[in-house]
Amino acid sequence: MTFEPRNVFITGGAGFIGANFVRHWLANTREGRVVVFDALTYAGNIDNLSGLDGAPRYAFVKGDIGDEATVRVLLEQHRIDTVVHFAAESHVDRSILGPDDFIHTNIVGTHSLLKAAKALWIDRKTVPAHRFHHVSTDEVYGSLGPKDAPFHEATPYAPNSPYSASKASSDHLVRAYHETYGLDTTVTNCSNNYGPYQFPEKLIPLTIVNILLGKPLPVYGDGLQVRDWLHVEDHCVAIALALKRGRSGEVYNVGGNSETTNIEIVRTLCGLVDQAIGARADLRAAFPASPAVGGKRAVELITHVRDRLGHDRRYAINYAKAKGELGYVPARDLAAGLRATLDWYLANTGWWKALLGRDYDVWVEKNYKR
Repeated sequence: MTFEPRNVFITGGAGFIGANFVRHWLANTREGRVVVFDALTYAGNIDNLSGLDGAPRYAFVKGDIGDEATVRVLLEQHRIDTVVHFAAESHVDRSILGPDDFIHTNIVGTHSLLKAAKALWIDRKTVPAHRFHHVSTDEVYGSLGPKDAPFHEATPYAPNSPYSASKASSDHLVRAYHETYGLDTTVTNCSNNYGPYQFPEKLIPLTIVNILLGKPLPVYGDGLQVRDWLHVEDHCVAIALALKRGRSGEVYNVGGNSETTNIEIVRTLCGLVDQAIGARADLRAAFPASPAVGGKRAVELITHVRDRLGHDRRYAINYAKAKGELGYVPARDLAAGLRATLDWYLANTGWWKALLGRDYDVWVEKNYKR
């Protein structure tokens, strides 16, 4: 039996993955409201939703998911039948330096949302059918050895950072509300996302931006940590499928079928940016500090720094369940996805330059040269 979402409440919808999903959902559906709820913290950027203002099906509300009373009002006012929960603190480095925000947002905030949904959908039955979809991470499963089988939905949880521990806790709360109260829930645990609108503290946009600006490319340890890279648009497709076809109470792993080391990602991007700079006079004029302008190679910027505390060595995803039950298969290979992502950052320099500000170098120094 399929579920047909109508009025959708998207938390964290001004963030990287959330904003991409908002755009995906509006482009691929024709009915129902989309209400975006975001606190607009450092990674929540209203510019990620530019062009949507005034759209008849779209509304934005600034707010904190921990404000249960406001969430209840909005769910009832807009007759929301579907919550897609992206809102989270998500950067591992920040969780190591300051875990408190991660506990507050990822655990307490998720619980507030669940309480609001239960109050309306279970206790008061304000809509005939509902779904609470929770977006989580493969990091809840811990770390894999080089020859270990990929994570599957029954892999025991073993989070190794405050971030992943907080996401694991939120996953368990969602499961508990399904099992105890009958809330219709689905959960997706995804691998590393990349693509448009990603805040430039994460590996791929950080590498692109720093090459363009001629700044060092910090790489943790030996750079041989392995990640499964998932283009954000493939992730959006998977979430939409889980909303409509996912079985209530089930968890689905979502991967990109692209296991690659961090150092290989950085080297690939170095080559792609060098090639772009070499081919375009406008880019050479715009980014005179980029190595290729002076006849050098971006790989010369690679700087190995002390490894992250508790750094997981390898993640890999088995998405067979999502493929079999939802029909999900990633459509973008990593090479094409990286080229498209670079093209987006080159075409949207104003977007990322506005995020850097005067504190950018301080942030990089604090996080990558401890």
